[in-house]
Amino acid sequence: MIDKFLRDEQDPKAVEKVYSRLVDLLTTGEEIIYIAVQKKPIVNLFPDCIALTNKRILFFTPANLGLSIKFVDFVWKDIVDVYTKEEIIGAVFSAKTTIGTEMGVDYLPKVQARKLYQYAQERKEAEREARRLRELEEKRAESGSVQIDHAQQATHQPFTQQQQPVVPTPPPAPVVHEEPKKDELTEKLKRLKTLFESGLISQEEYNHKKLELLSDF
Repeated sequence: MIDKFLRDEQDPKAVEKVYSRLVDLLTTGEEIIYIAVQKKPIVNLFPDCIALTNKRILFFTPANLGLSIKFVDFVWKDIVDVYTKEEIIGAVFSAKTTIGTEMGVDYLPKVQARKLYQYAQERKEAEREARRLRELEEKRAESGSVQIDHAQQATHQPFTQQQQPVVPTPPPAPVVHEEPKKDELTEKLKRLKTLFESGLISQEEYNHKKLELLSDF
């Protein structure tokens, strides 16, 4: 069952663990497209993994010394962009969402990072086209509704109707704009990213802490 996810030298044990977890998470009509596994240069006992399906992208991180596995997922319509950066050892793949959340995994084999990027771009294009078609259908439906309403008004309006006195419309009530409350999760993610960009924490620590924050909300 997992042979097709081992064609780019993925770690079989890591793929098997992620696959068994994924099977329980799949929704109706959801299919697994690709699974990528982190490959650290020295110790690679509990690698992070990324899985792509036709509906979402999932980031898996082992916990409790590999006895359990945590994950965070994002549906494709919430993905703004995906990135890949090849380094001397491996590559980094990351995804950014509409609310500014960014999740990534480093030390990925370059061939796997490229496949992730390729498949992710294809899914983004498919989602963009589906969104465009939905918007067109909504506009057509709205246009048809307006035309029907005008036709009904013209048909039922009596020719002998006397003009009613015009009643002045009261001025609209003032709109009170409340200052939105700061998003606690967003603030925590910003602080975490600042620590990472300042070099105070590693990519792995950044990913683990972000996963904990996203799991709590």
